[in-house]
Parts: sequence; C-alpha cells; structure tokens
Amino acid sequence: MIFSHFIHGKAQIRYNKDMKRALYQHLLQWKKDPARQPLLVQGARQVGKTWLLKEFGSQEYKNCCYINFEEMPACKAFFEPDLKPHRILRDLGIHLGMKIDPLNTLIIFDEIQECPNALTSLKYFCEHASEYSIAAAGSLLGVKLSGARGFPVGKVHFCQLFPMSFFEFLDAIDKSMLRTMLEEIQTFKPIAEPHHQELLELLKLYFYVGGMPKPVLRYVQTKDLDVVRETQEDILKAYTHDFAKHAPPSLVMKISQIWDSIPVHLGKENKKFIFSAIKKSARARDYEEALQWLLDAELIYKVSLVSTPKLPLTGYGDREAFKIYLLDVGLLGAMCRLPARVIVDANQLFVEFKGSFTENYVAQAITTITGSSPFYWTSEKEAEVDFLLEFDGNIFPLEVKSGTSSKKKSLLVYQEKYHPPVISRSSLMNLKKDGQVCNYPLYFVSRFPMQEIF
Repeated sequence: MIFSHFIHGKAQIRYNKDMKRALYQHLLQWKKDPARQPLLVQGARQVGKTWLLKEFGSQEYKNCCYINFEEMPACKAFFEPDLKPHRILRDLGIHLGMKIDPLNTLIIFDEIQECPNALTSLKYFCEHASEYSIAAAGSLLGVKLSGARGFPVGKVHFCQLFPMSFFEFLDAIDKSMLRTMLEEIQTFKPIAEPHHQELLELLKLYFYVGGMPKPVLRYVQTKDLDVVRETQEDILKAYTHDFAKHAPPSLVMKISQIWDSIPVHLGKENKKFIFSAIKKSARARDYEEALQWLLDAELIYKVSLVSTPKLPLTGYGDREAFKIYLLDVGLLGAMCRLPARVIVDANQLFVEFKGSFTENYVAQAITTITGSSPFYWTSEKEAEVDFLLEFDGNIFPLEVKSGTSSKKKSLLVYQEKYHPPVISRSSLMNLKKDGQVCNYPLYFVSRFPMQEIF
C-alpha cells in the first residue's frame, strides 16, 4: 500500500499509484497547456507538496530533475551570475550529471524560499524558456512571499494543496470503490443504508486521523491510533518551532497565543473569535499581524461574518467578526487531546466539543473545494447559518448539524429573508432532497453544492 524511501537523507512519503490526490489532475492539465507557465505549489508544511511533485514527475515524465535548496545549498550558486534560464539549466545538468530535456524532464525547485534568485528566475523561464516544465514548492511560501521583492507577478501559475480530503482518505485506506461511488452520484437518491453506515464509521476514523499525509501513512502501516496521535503531535511541535524560526521576534508570542486559543474559541457556543479570550487586555490591532502570519502560513481558515449576503461575498465580509478553524480536523483532535475511544462511542465524536470537530471538518472541506474560506451569516441572535458558499453566480447557505436532527430554523429564517434557490443542511442523515431543502451526509459535503440543484 504505502512505503517510505529516502532522498538526500530525508524521509519522503511514497504511495502507490492507487493513492490519488485530486490536485494531480490539475497538474496533468498544466502539463498539456500550450501557454504553460512555471508552476508554484502552495500549501502548509507537511501536506504532501514534495511527494505530489515527485510522483507527478516519475509518472508523467521520463526524467525528473529535483533540486532542494535547503538540502542542496550549493545549487544556489548557479542562480548568482545571472538569471538566464538556459545557462542555469546547463550548469544544473552538469552538476547533477543528467541531461535536462525540455520535452521529457520535469524540473522541480523545492524549498524555493531558500533561494530568492531561483524564485525570481521563474519570470525568465516563463519569458525565455517556456518549453521547459518547471514546478516549484516550498515551506511557508505564503509567509515568505508576503514581503518578497522581485516576485514574478503574472509569470507563474499558482495551485494549492490542502490536507487530504475524506475522499482522498478513502483511497489511502483501500476504500476506493466507496470514493468512486460518491463521486458518481448525480441525484439526491438516498445512499444504500449499509454504505451509509459504513461511511459514517469511516468518517469518524477520518475525524481522528485527519488528512495530513504522515498520520494517514502511519495509520495504514500500523492501524494504531496511538501511533497516529504521536505523529500528529510531532507535526504540531514542528509548527510551533516554525513560529520561533520564521516569524518576526515581536510576533512569536502573539502567534503562539492565538494558536493555543483556537480550541478555546471553538469550544464556545457561537465559536466567534474574540481577542480578549487570548488575554483580557488584548486588542485586535495588537494581534492582527500575528493572525495574518498564521493565515499566510496556511495553518488556519478564517470564516468571516456576512450580515447581508450579496455578491461578491468578499465585499460584504465583516473584518471584525469571524471564526477561526484549524487546517486539519485530525490536528484539532490532537490539540484537544481527543481520546481514541470516541471512535467506538456511537456518534459521540460528531457532537463532542459542541460540534467543533464537525464544523472544522466542513470548513476544511469547503475551503478545499473552492480554494478560499467560506463565510457565515447571523441575524441579530435570531438565527445563524454556519456557512455561505459563493458558486456559479449564486450564494448557497449550508447549516451543519452534528447529529440526525432535522431542525432547520436558521435556514428557514434565511430563506424568508433572502429567497435563495435552495437551502442545504449537512448532517448524519442520508442523502435526500425535501422540497427546497437538500441534505448532504457529512461524508458527502465535498460534493456541495451538487449540480442537480441548479
């Protein structure tokens, strides 16, 4: 199923070809594009960027020229005399002892943030050597690029890699047939009850393991949830070390305070982020930079309030009212020290911690779909709709239920005020459509909004 290998002394996760990441199809389209620009893969640390690019190179090209500027610092020198692409590739080819063929070689610049000249060179690869396939990735790129000079604006193609979705998780645990079944559904006909129950059980497992590739790997290898938790805790420690290593010294303490407060905020009834919950004297303006650092590092999702749901939603978001969710539901469980026993306790996991894990899971799933965080809506304490998603020129409200409750008061208040074409709920209930109300099982929320409702 899954095994490890080492390159330049660093362990890399390697899956067999049955392990699918959704972004792989995007990479295939990029390769075929006649107007292809250098590719820049963004994403939080340890979401699998390096593995994805190496797998793409090994499967779709005859050769893969891999340069890791953190592990191979000598290669930085090839970008210092000038930034002429053909001269750079000639010198890299000599150094690595390989011929870099534009038709058959994928060139990977990994940890590119360690070589600013290499980042700038992407502009010239785009303008003067577009026949070559150049893909770049790096750690904390959002943080590094936020103040970078010489960035090749308009000369690179961005794509985003998130933690593994539940659908991708099904592949990893050898449940690909269930994934295919879910992806092929085109109507709101209920899913066969045995499949529905199995998927709910697998979703509980996903809530615990999460979508970070290393914990998933360890689960597949060992089936031991204690080993999974140890791996998650290692990732969390690595993130906190990044705060001290990469953030401005004046922000390190504030970043840590916000990070540590996330479970506290999600444990509240309305889950709204309140700066005073970090520290009684805390003010928003004192913590804005620290919050932005976590957003740039792609470690959190920010879901802003919209009082008036109009297009575009970004134009109506409230900068001072928002919720914060963690990048991965499994890491949230590790932060909260969620015990493994909840996996076997009926549906307790979905309602644990006031439904925080369920909401975090849905926020993560929707962000993965759209590439940007959704919004939420309230109406003077009368009602609250958990998520609003802008799609195909429409606004789709989605209410999240941790159990099998069919109550939809908030959705009905929203419907009466704004008359959306459809209202939706995600819960433990089976797939169904009742008039204008569409119910998405939580394991199916990655398909929201489904095409049939248009």
